Amino acid sequence: MAYTRQRPSTGESPDELRARIPGWGADLDPADRPSVPKLQLHDVPGVDWDFPERQPEHQPRERSIEHAFLTPVFGTTCPPRGLSGAVRRLAYRRYSEGRAAHWLLLLAADRVDAWENHLRSFATLRPDNPITETGVRSELTRGGWSSRFGRKRADTAHQLLDPVIVAGPWVAVAAAALVAAKRARRR
Repeated sequence: MAYTRQRPSTGESPDELRARIPGWGADLDPADRPSVPKLQLHDVPGVDWDFPERQPEHQPRERSIEHAFLTPVFGTTCPPRGLSGAVRRLAYRRYSEGRAAHWLLLLAADRVDAWENHLRSFATLRPDNPITETGVRSELTRGGWSSRFGRKRADTAHQLLDPVIVAGPWVAVAAAALVAAKRARRR
């Protein structure tokens, strides 16, 4: 069972697994593991529980289908909401963490969440400003261009794609709005 001291039953003995899977159990012998002294939980203060106290779940959180229940402690600062939350819940409900579909859906949910927040900002007195918030101005005023050459910075490999990735969606939305406005004017 997850999150407890009890180890789950694998159904097969270590000898059966070793015979069936090449290399399985290479670290079973404690003499081969340098971390064995740290794994001795006897006489360690504060490690005498069978199961940690569970954090109350005030609203449903997403959880992996590999686990029987939610972890005893979980984050509550960014609960899933809106369309991005629905995509996240779908990823956790339908796909294992070992499948690419799970992670691709989570990436898509992040992009949807970003656009939900961009759209939400237009309803405020301080809407998002993609020009100043991406640091384009500091590239010109703070020596951004000169700091990229001769210093072996890791981000220089993708700097040509950054404007496309950051500005591309904004340009696409502006173009779509312009086309929609033209079509509305023709009617």
